[in-house]
Amino acid sequence: MKYVGGGIAVAACTAVIVTAAVNWRPNLILLVASLLVMGVVWRLKRLSVAAVVLVAALCQLPGLTHGPITSTDAYRYVWDGRVQLSGTSPYRYVPLDDRLAGLRDPVLFPGLRPDQKSGPVQSDIDDPRTRINRPGVPTIYPPVAQAYFTVVAFLTPWSAGTLGLQIAAALIAIALTWLLAVQNPRWAALWGWSPIVALEAGSAAHVDVLAALLIAAAVIIATRRPKLAAVLLGAAGSVKLLPLLLLPAFRGRRPLVAVGTFITSYVPHLVAVGTLVLGFLPGYLTQEGFDDGSTRFAILALLLPPEARQVTAVALALAVATAAFIRARHEPIALTCCWLYGAALLIATPTYPWYGLPLIALAVLARRPEWLAVPIAAYLAYASFGHDIRQGLIQLAAAVIVVIAFTIRHRTTTPKPFDAVPAAHQH
Repeated sequence: MKYVGGGIAVAACTAVIVTAAVNWRPNLILLVASLLVMGVVWRLKRLSVAAVVLVAALCQLPGLTHGPITSTDAYRYVWDGRVQLSGTSPYRYVPLDDRLAGLRDPVLFPGLRPDQKSGPVQSDIDDPRTRINRPGVPTIYPPVAQAYFTVVAFLTPWSAGTLGLQIAAALIAIALTWLLAVQNPRWAALWGWSPIVALEAGSAAHVDVLAALLIAAAVIIATRRPKLAAVLLGAAGSVKLLPLLLLPAFRGRRPLVAVGTFITSYVPHLVAVGTLVLGFLPGYLTQEGFDDGSTRFAILALLLPPEARQVTAVALALAVATAAFIRARHEPIALTCCWLYGAALLIATPTYPWYGLPLIALAVLARRPEWLAVPIAAYLAYASFGHDIRQGLIQLAAAVIVVIAFTIRHRTTTPKPFDAVPAAHQH
């Protein structure tokens, strides 16, 4: 059965990627594929670490046969790594700046030669001459992400385009599968065999998969190596800022160590470019509507006018953080991190669904499969409505699923379908 199940998982991931490559509207296909994989894992009572990791590797292969599908972020990653290898900070100049013209190539700049002037640059819109998104603004990605881009750029010829990053992301996803499988192979399959992970690692190469690995490692070693766990959390925050939301779940001095790690990672860039190190972050928050609540907080938008959303979101965030700080005293850190991260995504409802990759890993560690509804809903909303505020309807459905599952868990003692099988009894 496990071989049949593995084949079904690979087929489901392939179907999602092929469908998205032809027309990025997976909708029901992604939903059905995700539920199918969950059903397969439910039925598989025993799995070995090797089997889970092998199938996870096979799930990543279809994504490597095609360029990024869900976004063009990977092209910015390639550019940032190349700029750093040239000895220039990616926070200093925008991609269309002619001072970086010598770094252009036909893959990233199909409509602009190295000896051609780019002309006036518009700040925050895409340009048909390059595959890099928002080429008129500096990078938004933090220092640890930049270090990752640089290493991959060093190992990848320019002609390979995003393939080096896709392979790197696939390897990270597989490594995280192994890390989770060592804890419990059956649960790890929910990460390694996930169509979403296949779509966003080997295919889209999103850096969020690196954040997921660092977060998972931090949670796993939190009780044995608390200082190292804090360093890993700070490093995750320096990949993508969202992991810093987990600070309330780490007690004692660990939050200070995590914040210190995060700040330290910025020091070399701060020395080099000063306040330019903020990059496009302020502009991004404004453009995405987080500053005034006009286009974000999609679930709150169903109930509140724009002027009330931001205040309400902040109040909810503070309440959730306080609850996490209190509950972290007596519940497993994986569980606290899971619902804390999931609640943050439901409050802010970011437009880009790959932000949910760390939540999948946390749901596996916490053994709370209901939280997988959040990243699945994010994809359905993204494919159906994009940046439209109506995505809140789908996100609300995910929130209802989580609440119902939470209520059932607290009212029954019946074993759950995904209850852990002790690792010592796995085969």
